[in-house]
Amino acid sequence: MTARATLGLGGNIGDPARTMAAALRRIDARDDTRIAAVSRLYRTPPWGITDQPFFFNACAAIETTLGPREVLDLCLETERAFKRERRERWGPRTLDLDVLDYDGMPYEDAALTLPHPRVSERAFVIVPLADIAPDLVFGERTVAEWAARVEREGIEQASEDGEWWRDEGDGR
Repeated sequence: MTARATLGLGGNIGDPARTMAAALRRIDARDDTRIAAVSRLYRTPPWGITDQPFFFNACAAIETTLGPREVLDLCLETERAFKRERRERWGPRTLDLDVLDYDGMPYEDAALTLPHPRVSERAFVIVPLADIAPDLVFGERTVAEWAARVEREGIEQASEDGEWWRDEGDGR
């Protein structure tokens, strides 16, 4: 059985756009997972800890035969492959991959809660997610409705479309 999951991507150390693109190509190359859609790339102000470089953020939809926890494991494995170190919550990172939703189904264990409980609070997630999944529901609203309500100050579009990840360069 194939499920559709949505992922949030971000980073602000090194060349985050190139790292995110390479991570998506790595995920897409697997036999059990296929990239179905990718948002435009956005440059976003830091959140949580604000004394750090701007981030690049995007969202992707994948089609996969993996279960929700296995998708999380894939994200963590991919982060490690790109030298992600978890030192400081909301701190700088080479790559951040978050599972946002898995086929619209609730899921919870010690490491993962789906749908992601804070998606609607984060413009750096909801704005790119609206590019690829405007009708996805979080709480009582669709992503498009959340995106219309969120504060977008400082968020800049950094690619024309969702094809930026396919190029071996940074796609901007």
